[in-house]
Amino acid sequence: MSLETTGHTLRAVTTDLADEEVVHRIRGGDRDLFEILMRRHNQRLYRVARSILRDDHEAEDALQEAYVKCFSHLEQFLGEARFSTWLTKIVVNEALRRRKRRQRFTTIENDVGAMKSTRMGPEGRAFHAELRRLLEKAVDELSDDFRTVFVLRDIEGLSTSETARCLSIPAETVRSRLHRARRQMRANIDHATGETVRELFAFGSTRCDRLVATVLRQIDRGPVER
Repeated sequence: MSLETTGHTLRAVTTDLADEEVVHRIRGGDRDLFEILMRRHNQRLYRVARSILRDDHEAEDALQEAYVKCFSHLEQFLGEARFSTWLTKIVVNEALRRRKRRQRFTTIENDVGAMKSTRMGPEGRAFHAELRRLLEKAVDELSDDFRTVFVLRDIEGLSTSETARCLSIPAETVRSRLHRARRQMRANIDHATGETVRELFAFGSTRCDRLVATVLRQIDRGPVER
């Protein structure tokens, strides 16, 4: 697998390389491999950040800042949980920090046009876009605590224990909030199938490339004090 970004060329690395092994190699001086971690987790982490901030651009900014913090503090990853869980918690904390500072949600900007399927006819695309809009709206209308649990559990597929660890809440609280979130969703939408839900808030290749390139430029400037 070969990956490229502006000014950076990543040498071939096996796609089945575990996160923890990638982290080990980065600590050993192979800094370019950090790109693998970003590209591997961008989609999930962007949706997590957006579930908290409910704003496309601010979620992307939060994710960018979280990656820089992650790189700067890789030595703090002790392997007590999966790397993806540790990284998700950094993103959650950064998004919560931004939400607290902002104290209000901004206007939501959706990129529905980029998600249209070329295999559908005009009527099919219109229906699919409308269904996605309704689903996104239903998720956004969940209360803050319910929304983040719902995204982590039902959209991203994290386990109850992983979600609890990411949000620093008891597992029982995760189960309770998820139950209430699902009930709230059902009250707004009769049927929401898995594949349609998983397409929510897509983090397409162009946005992914832009974020990766920006983070790598920041990392190349040298150590970041936090």
